[in-house]
Amino acid sequence: ADMAGKEPSGRPPSPHLQVYKWGPHMAVSIFHRVSGDGLAIVGALMFLGWLGAIAAGPEAYAAFVACVWHDPAGGSVHQVTNILGKIVLVGLTWAFFQHLFSGLRHFVLDTGAGYELKANKLWSTVVIVGAILATAATWLYIAKEALNG
Repeated sequence: ADMAGKEPSGRPPSPHLQVYKWGPHMAVSIFHRVSGDGLAIVGALMFLGWLGAIAAGPEAYAAFVACVWHDPAGGSVHQVTNILGKIVLVGLTWAFFQHLFSGLRHFVLDTGAGYELKANKLWSTVVIVGAILATAATWLYIAKEALNG
């Protein structure tokens, strides 16, 4: 390579983004990082907010609980009523399943299997669809329990 960072032919020494075709394996890789960071950061902030609310007293704790949970009947079955709380909890549920399924895919890849293009595309797609379906199934179950409770 010469001083300008190019091969003598004038071409760059390595491929650039324009030569890559976007595929589900790339999306799963990005979602794995995003979901892991989301679980760590949002989960930690919620946990610290919960601890802070407990330490600040009953009014602060009641305000924290009202941001996420609300039990109109005063019983043991809780129902999510705050829209922001719903969005955060559904997002955390998706992040959990996305990260879980992607991690399981990585365990298989670590054995040396699944690198064939068709298999990699299939299992990457299964991870994305599976996370969405598992999230939907979880929240449909929660909604069913809330309505029957």
